[in-house]
Amino acid sequence: MHPMRLRIPRPAAPPLRETCLDSPLPVLPGTGTKFIAYWTLGQMLFHFGCVKYLPIDSGAVLGVRVKFFIGSLLVIVAAIGLGSCAGVVGHGKTPAAIVVQPVSQSVRAPASATFSVVATGTPTPTYQWQQEAPGQNSFSNISGATSASYTTPATTTSQSGTQIRVVVTNTAGSVTSSVVTLTVNAGNVAPTITSQPVNATVTAPATATFSVTASGTPTPTYQWQQEAPGQNSFSNISGATSASYTTPATTTSQSGTQFQVVVTNTAGSITSSVVALTVNPANAAPSGVTVLTYHNDSSRSGVYSNETTLTPNNVNSVQFGQLGTLSVDGLVEAQPLYVGGLTVNGSTHNVLFVATENDSVYAFDADSETQLWQVSMLPSGESIVTSSDVNCTDLQPDIGITSTPVIDLSAGPNGTIFLVAKSKLVSGSTTTFHLRLHALDITTGADLMTANDIQATYPGNGTNSSNGVQTFVPQMYNERAALLLLNGVIYTSFGSHCDNADYTSWVMSFNESNLQSIGILNLTANGTSQGGREGGIWMAGAGPAADPSGNIYLITGNGTFDTTLDNNGFPSSQDYGNTFVKLSTNSGNMSVADYFTMYDTLTESTNDQDFGSGGAIVLPDLLDSQNNVHHLAVGGGKDGNIYVVDRDNMGKFNSSNDNAIYQELDGVLGGGIFDAPVFFNNTLFYGPNGGNVVALPVSNALVSTSGIMRSSGTFNFPGTQMAVSANGTSNGILWVSSQTGGSGTLIAFNAANMNQLFSSSYNDTNRAKFATPMVANGKVFIGSGPTSGSTGGSVAIFGLLNP
Repeated sequence: MHPMRLRIPRPAAPPLRETCLDSPLPVLPGTGTKFIAYWTLGQMLFHFGCVKYLPIDSGAVLGVRVKFFIGSLLVIVAAIGLGSCAGVVGHGKTPAAIVVQPVSQSVRAPASATFSVVATGTPTPTYQWQQEAPGQNSFSNISGATSASYTTPATTTSQSGTQIRVVVTNTAGSVTSSVVTLTVNAGNVAPTITSQPVNATVTAPATATFSVTASGTPTPTYQWQQEAPGQNSFSNISGATSASYTTPATTTSQSGTQFQVVVTNTAGSITSSVVALTVNPANAAPSGVTVLTYHNDSSRSGVYSNETTLTPNNVNSVQFGQLGTLSVDGLVEAQPLYVGGLTVNGSTHNVLFVATENDSVYAFDADSETQLWQVSMLPSGESIVTSSDVNCTDLQPDIGITSTPVIDLSAGPNGTIFLVAKSKLVSGSTTTFHLRLHALDITTGADLMTANDIQATYPGNGTNSSNGVQTFVPQMYNERAALLLLNGVIYTSFGSHCDNADYTSWVMSFNESNLQSIGILNLTANGTSQGGREGGIWMAGAGPAADPSGNIYLITGNGTFDTTLDNNGFPSSQDYGNTFVKLSTNSGNMSVADYFTMYDTLTESTNDQDFGSGGAIVLPDLLDSQNNVHHLAVGGGKDGNIYVVDRDNMGKFNSSNDNAIYQELDGVLGGGIFDAPVFFNNTLFYGPNGGNVVALPVSNALVSTSGIMRSSGTFNFPGTQMAVSANGTSNGILWVSSQTGGSGTLIAFNAANMNQLFSSSYNDTNRAKFATPMVANGKVFIGSGPTSGSTGGSVAIFGLLNP
């Protein structure tokens, strides 16, 4: 008999539903767990469903039971997870999560930008990119931007700053990405050349500079090229990759070399015009002596140290006197200049150069007093500016060439004299004023190149500005201070006429090889009026001084100074009125490197205590008692004080005191300063208004108040103008020009003891205000107004009566 078998029939497959265990069981630590779904029919288990391996997240527990049939046998298995799991939802769902965030993008219009995100989740998430445009306050969906990356349409600069994000979603949850930014820069613009290079002519071994002005986006790059004589193609010049290119020292074999520059950016390339270099042979050194600039050198020492004829023994009323007078067509304010042994019209001459307020330049034989040439700086159709044109009688009746020119014997075929001339063009009811920089051949007076009609603008919101820009107006400006030639660059500086508002403090530089503008600086560009005076540069006709390192020193007139300083101790708005300023130079480009102004500068400006009424001088290196070297410069103005500055640390500004300055001597002069000092044999000479000429010893790198020497007489306004002649360090004579009742007077003092050697008047009317004596080759020359009964101007010549 067979045992009975119990057979449990399998029911027909009913509609199935999926469910998941919901009772957690204890688990052991491990690396994972299995999550199992199963199928049921009523209360009877029918079949199991899926198995899911899940990652660990420590701290949670999860357990499962498995029920299933083997044939007709019900099997129940408990599975203990080996580990723990978090975020298990339903039957294997995980919420959307961002693995890699989008990042900000920067493009140049009209390029597109692409943003991307990397996300995970089960089921697979969906995406919706959103944006918040500049000026909006909320994000909005971007139509169609529903994938893991989003590429913008072509961009415009108005979209710059737009913020972007993406929302990632699935049935288990949603997450929003980090917010990123779209930056859109201006679109690329191919380069264009707005100022072409020009031909250059130099005398060996001078260098030549070629420049180009170009624009484009992005900023263009430059590559200068040259084609030497005999070559048939241009080749790149190594390292010549800026907007200007300066040649090495030239030789005559380079004459005829052609140059061009290729200007390039990512949008395109353009090649400049081809220009040529002409190199003339080096000039033979003049056989005689020279005085080529104001006060004899760029430090403005005022010393002519090659004088072998004039001595304290023969400069007296018996042996020395006026030899003659050169008549010219206008007042002579500029100091005459001198080149000895110059060949003019085939003959050798000691040549005196004279510039007048009637816009004329003369060359005279300094010995025979014959005129060699004369040229006018007035272009056809233009006329001289008069004192009534500028509402100022400080210079009268005419205003033409006021500042002292400068000569470069190595420039041009024979040497070049550089000068600034003022003129006007009257057309109907319109008058246009001009200030032009000229370069003349010293043997003929011919213009060597087109004069530069000086025009300039500078960023600024101060006096006489418009929309944040200062504009140079030639009518109101007086180029009073002497020109400075330094390393192939001409520097000019400007004051006003009679403090007539509104003016500011301009300094400009020009390439001597082509007269093109290099640098522009306005030292009171953001200034407001202080007593109607805005920091003009006069310095009693003295020129800016230079040190051996190529730094420039000048003193501005009373005007705006910003007493609020930046973190480096400089005026917050870069206004330097009533200030001793040091300018650094880089190929003619200028910036303020250091400065000094007195603690009570605002009071001095308001009271017209003009620091800039006197000139600056750079002293030679001096040793103190410990043999330490000091680099000093000296200046002074209407307050009658002497300010000695350390050129390496000038002292800047302190509202409480002047303790940071190297040395200050108050009240030792007895009057305001309207001249430039002279330094000879460790003695500093000043000739103040209404006081004596003062000689101050300099010892151990200090100006001493002990052992001061003073002249026997005092001098009317504006005091004196001075120069020293000597044979090296011996036979020093201090030459002083002054004014007595309108007449000019020349006085000579022994520089060693201030004993007066000689005195004589040299004209009867209208002595030039700042006429500076110039000594060369045994003679003294002084510019002035007309002699009695004449018009125009004159130059008085003094020397030994019976040499």
